[in-house]
Amino acid sequence: MTTSARDSNGPMGLPTKRGDDRAIAGTVSPPRVEFIERSHQRSAALGLSRGEKRDFDPMIRSDLNVARERNHRLYVHAAPVMQMLFEQIVNTESMIVLTDAQGTILHSVGDDDFLERADKVALAPGENWAEHSKGTNAIGTALFEAAPTLVHAHEHFIHANHFLTCSAAPIFDPRGNMLGVLDVTGDHRSYHQHTMGLVRMSARMIENHWLSDDFNNRLRLHFHSRAEFIGTLLEGIVVVGPDGKILGANRSALDQLGISGAALRMQSVTTLFGTTPSAIYDHFRMPMSAPMHLSLPSGQLFHATARFDWPSRPVIAGRHGDDAAPDHVLAPAASPRLAGPSSTDRRPEGSPFSGLQYLRTGDPQVDVLVQKIRRILDRDIPLLILGETGTGKELLARAVHHDSNRARQPFVAVNCASIPESLIEAELFGYEDGAFTGARRKGAPGRIVQANGGTLFLDEIGDMPQPLQARLLRVLQERCVTPLGSTKAIPVDIAVIGATHRNLREMIDRQEFREDLYYRLNGLALRLPALRERTDLEAVARRILQAERPQDTPALSPRVLDLFRRYRWPGNIRQLANVLRTAAVMSAGEHEITSAHLSDDFLEDAQRAVTTAAPPAMPGPAYQPPFTVETTPGSACAIATPPADVAVRTHRGVMPAEPAPTHTLEQVEIEMIRNVLEAVNGNISAASKQLGISRNTIYRKLRWNVTDGTT
Repeated sequence: MTTSARDSNGPMGLPTKRGDDRAIAGTVSPPRVEFIERSHQRSAALGLSRGEKRDFDPMIRSDLNVARERNHRLYVHAAPVMQMLFEQIVNTESMIVLTDAQGTILHSVGDDDFLERADKVALAPGENWAEHSKGTNAIGTALFEAAPTLVHAHEHFIHANHFLTCSAAPIFDPRGNMLGVLDVTGDHRSYHQHTMGLVRMSARMIENHWLSDDFNNRLRLHFHSRAEFIGTLLEGIVVVGPDGKILGANRSALDQLGISGAALRMQSVTTLFGTTPSAIYDHFRMPMSAPMHLSLPSGQLFHATARFDWPSRPVIAGRHGDDAAPDHVLAPAASPRLAGPSSTDRRPEGSPFSGLQYLRTGDPQVDVLVQKIRRILDRDIPLLILGETGTGKELLARAVHHDSNRARQPFVAVNCASIPESLIEAELFGYEDGAFTGARRKGAPGRIVQANGGTLFLDEIGDMPQPLQARLLRVLQERCVTPLGSTKAIPVDIAVIGATHRNLREMIDRQEFREDLYYRLNGLALRLPALRERTDLEAVARRILQAERPQDTPALSPRVLDLFRRYRWPGNIRQLANVLRTAAVMSAGEHEITSAHLSDDFLEDAQRAVTTAAPPAMPGPAYQPPFTVETTPGSACAIATPPADVAVRTHRGVMPAEPAPTHTLEQVEIEMIRNVLEAVNGNISAASKQLGISRNTIYRKLRWNVTDGTT
């Protein structure tokens, strides 16, 4: 962080001291020198050059939007903290950066002139700042070391970044899984010694918000050895289940208790503090009760308060309601339901919230799918979820986990298509100390071990490299995983859910996917219908709008609803959510969403799709467009009534009644891509935007020859 505008008093009233390379050099301890040197060794081993300018390869907008959507909850918790932090560093040639767990920048905020300078070295949304991409830097090194990291000036591996000073802290969820990184970057000439402290505190604020949101329907004990520190960032927070078991904690709690997160989750409130949930409730029966005294078996004393939030609506896919009640001390009205199984959802006793039931919004295909899953739930039968991109495969996987006996254990999602091939093996299986040059001293457990006891979701399993398919098959057969560089097998107990938009049987025929792995994953194969094939579009849209605007949920105007029903939704539910998220903001204060609230590019796509994308030739009368979208200045979008002879085969964008029986899911996808490309005159960027997929995906699907433009 910089101090050009605050030389006398820094952020939060702290005294400041301007610094330069000599100042920071004087504070570098030998362990930090070794820390930076290890990172430099890793950067060199990755083949990076310190002097040459690397080509920038930012995500295209659609891919960045997907990354932001996947990390929407992280941003929701980080945004207010980032704004507060920015108010401390405004006009100081600095910026604040939020990345995901892979090092991709999701959002940034800062002084305009410094943002322009940072953009020249690709420090901008869509760029990846992991070590394998940018060498030694605070973001990438913090990700690798899983620890707060300061990288100053010449300590950056690439020379072009030497003008920066960066302080970054990783953000973890209550189970210790890394969510992303918060970073403050400024000009190295204005280094400030308090920046790292502020970044670490800000990261802990985000973690505490996440914990409260994750367990907003559970008892939370806020404690500290000094009563005046309760309610500050120094307080510890532990989450207690109805049976008294410890479900999670923040990092301050782990520091004060001197215990790891895994060890803490093996404790109960009785074994840890010598009390029970009912005793805690009795103490806080009256409002404004004094702090409770708790003690560890060692005799260490803590002061504690208790909080419990009632959610206002169900929770699914890791996203909670924005309208949840604020923290409050336990009230007498809560006592009968404190330990009841249904206390989380305000349902009659014995009817706990069901993630699968939440997904049922009236479509018969989804109803049948849910019924099939319920029959094999907790029977140790692997699931394979098939469906087009954006149909909600991960949402379904999370619902299955939520309803299973493993719900209190980790749900670990791995996107096999998003992790570089050179890193996916270490990411999945972990690695031992010294497995490769510069590796973290204690190694890393890997995603499979992290999922132990819970559910491992392997998204885009069809994109997994073949050599890794054999290793994964062995893990699934033997229920043991051997980290890289180790000879010791670690037993694991996991439920496996795979998902793909590819046709795995055709891949097996082309020897691109192992047949034995396919049958190991395919205990029960389920196909999620595309949005255009579903009959519950209105209910799905209403559910999305309720999440975006819970207090004053808007309705869809009849014309907009008609447009939605006729549009083919190439991006499926993901595209619908993006359209409605924008519309919900644009219609703030209004009770109905009209075409005036929809983005221009969506309206253009809808019009182009229905006027240029004709179906294949069919016997009978000449084809007529199912409907037209007419827009005139100052008027809402008007939709003409479809001709009677095509109403059946165009209703909700359903394909013709008698499609060729040999068409596979992948062939349908390819045909759709070709139709869209033809409609936009071969413009790859326009097709990518309309389909909601990346340009690389289009090239891969069609095996596009970029030199002659043929497939």
